[in-house]
Amino acid sequence: MALPVAEWRARTARLWAALDPALKERMAAASLHDAVRLGCDLLREEEEEAALVRFCHRARTDKEPEAASWYREQGNREFKRGQYQAALRLYSKAASHELPGSPEVSVCFANRSAALLHLGHFEVCLEDIARAESHGYPDRLLPKLLLRKAECLLCLERLQEAQDILRVLESKIALDGVMTTHLTRLKKLSQLKVKLGEKERCPEPAQEARGGIEGEPEVWEENSRISGASSSLSLRFDAERGRHLVASQDILPGQSLVKEEAFVSVLCPGESLPLQDGDTAWDTRATNADLYCHRCLRQLLASVPCQGCSYAKYCSQDCADMAWQQYHRTECSLGALLLTLGVFCHVALRTVLLAGFAEVSRLVEWSHRGDKNLENPEARCKPLSDAGAGSRGIPGCGSNGQYQSSYQALFHLLPHTEQHSPEHNFLCTLSVVAICKQLQAAGLEAAVLNQKSPQQWSKPKPCEKTSDELSPELKTVAEAMLRHVLQLQCNAQAITVMQELGPGDGAVVDKKPVRLATAFFPVLSLLNHSCCPNTSVSFSGTAATVRASQPISSGQEVLHCYGPHWCRMRVAERQQLLSQYFFECRCWACLEELESGVKSVVSIRNSFCCPKCQARMQGEEDTLCCSNETCATSASRDHLSGRLQELQQQIKKALDLVGVGKADQAIKMLLKCQVDAGTFLSPEHLLMGEMEDHLAQVYATLGKWQEAARHLKKSIEIVEMHHGPSSVETGHELFKLAQILFNGFAVSEALSTIQRAEGILSVHFGPQSAQIQELQEMKACLSELPRNILQRT
Repeated sequence: MALPVAEWRARTARLWAALDPALKERMAAASLHDAVRLGCDLLREEEEEAALVRFCHRARTDKEPEAASWYREQGNREFKRGQYQAALRLYSKAASHELPGSPEVSVCFANRSAALLHLGHFEVCLEDIARAESHGYPDRLLPKLLLRKAECLLCLERLQEAQDILRVLESKIALDGVMTTHLTRLKKLSQLKVKLGEKERCPEPAQEARGGIEGEPEVWEENSRISGASSSLSLRFDAERGRHLVASQDILPGQSLVKEEAFVSVLCPGESLPLQDGDTAWDTRATNADLYCHRCLRQLLASVPCQGCSYAKYCSQDCADMAWQQYHRTECSLGALLLTLGVFCHVALRTVLLAGFAEVSRLVEWSHRGDKNLENPEARCKPLSDAGAGSRGIPGCGSNGQYQSSYQALFHLLPHTEQHSPEHNFLCTLSVVAICKQLQAAGLEAAVLNQKSPQQWSKPKPCEKTSDELSPELKTVAEAMLRHVLQLQCNAQAITVMQELGPGDGAVVDKKPVRLATAFFPVLSLLNHSCCPNTSVSFSGTAATVRASQPISSGQEVLHCYGPHWCRMRVAERQQLLSQYFFECRCWACLEELESGVKSVVSIRNSFCCPKCQARMQGEEDTLCCSNETCATSASRDHLSGRLQELQQQIKKALDLVGVGKADQAIKMLLKCQVDAGTFLSPEHLLMGEMEDHLAQVYATLGKWQEAARHLKKSIEIVEMHHGPSSVETGHELFKLAQILFNGFAVSEALSTIQRAEGILSVHFGPQSAQIQELQEMKACLSELPRNILQRT
């Protein structure tokens, strides 16, 4: 959720409507500096602050021992049922709610280590065992934990360490007078000793590393003028396009153009709604906040919880410590407020914390002076390559003429203050002022100003006496935050990941892109939009990589798609979505549709067809007519749209049947949906392709590989029509087809499909991506088959 919760948006809208007209006019024309000062006066009302406190109660981020106990019980239940992945997540939720230093924390880690052992994550299991021991795991239960540790070490071939643990375990059991309590453990111990002896006598041969799996290292020469950019790019500026990147030499598809770490990123909390007032149970659903590290965005197996709140979780203690030092010591007690006011406000706060008050203050003061040289459009139009070593000719560049991925470059991104509606500016102003007031009330001002470093994990306490008036320093922080919130509408970059649909334990894995975090990338922000871009952007943690998706000639602008792609929607829909960026797209796809009057290919392919003759229905009004002149059939657009919605609901019901193990019923329902769709949808409609894809997935769950491949090939045909044969969408479909053919032992066809999928996906994601690695492993496996088998298939 980028913006604040609906209740706060509605409240600020009512407050805006009730303002005196003269004050409204002042607010609408105010600079960022003046807006903050007016916002401070308007948020003095205790009623507004009390309302915000009420909204925050729904976002529970404090430690709750009762919740920890409940989650642990739920985890035990899932563990007994053999649902170890579900148990793992629930034990993590329990650990995040336990109070620091409580003995129950060690039990959570120990329980989680048992789930990790069953899932085969031996190294991580050992880490959790170490955490349990360091948090004071009860001595009476220690033999059970040591036994688990020995089993892990054995599985990891660390035989000497396993022997040492077994000796310690034997001595502990021998010292215990009540031997009957350890009978089961003794039996397990003897079994482990037998295994250990076998491994010592018959060591397994070392596996040879497979050749060709890693891929060729990419040649990369960084630009001396633009950090994180390839030497094949140069920075330009003109009044129409602003700052932008152009190719300084011919560029080939798949070539990396930008490799940049986010200056700041904030995890999007996920789709799970906050619990309503009066709810007695806690939410067991896993969201982004449970699945990914809150600092580096790595996928979590066994999270390390923050010791101050129940919300922040990390992949390691190192990440937790780094986050605490950089920003979380300030954010920790504000968790509920930040979740209530939305990701944009959170990104704005974290941005100033990472930049440091000295740099923030310097640039805010510079913006008040209005440096004429930087404000002069003629000076800014000068190409960077033509600038002198000491030039400041392009906004965001340093005194040496270099554009760094820095706070200075980020600060120079346009906030578009005049283009935002006065109501939106007002909402953002009150929100950042509310955060700064809370910082002051909680005694966090000194931490924000970097004047002292609080003790590790010490949670700040509210001041006994707090003035309603913000300090001058916090007003400076609020002004910078307001600037960043307004910048984000046009410059926020969504960090996305390919997330598995369903449990992910099938032979064929279906994935979809999911928004994981919102970030500022100063260099990536230099790329202008096109509905027909020549680049593709992928992410690994907090790092973005831009690759050429097609040949780019020297002198041609390097372009990125902000979302509305010409293959996915009509020009009217694209222009409407792009209005949020305050420009009108003039790419060739938009110009072709707008100026020639040619009907969008998307409209034609995703059209309704005549119920009688299956010709395309046409017309812009509510009544559509058959395009076949000999057929006089007409139909209501609303009626056909209603049929489409009913069809989509039926498809969803069919997919729900798959989730409960009723694959045969799901196939029957999907086949019936196909017949129904054929009576009123174009054969090229994207939904027709989606149904083929769904059928392929269901047949794959039943091991009917030939049927699955047949349906997926039909899906690929439709995807290629819409997105093109070299598109990332086609690549993902080919990846699934490769999995199906591999599992169906269609060797020669699998190898050719792997080669095609590899060629497409390497352009978009690079040779080191997970999908490319999996394709290469499949290819290596198939290539090792005996020659006579390869010749027969």
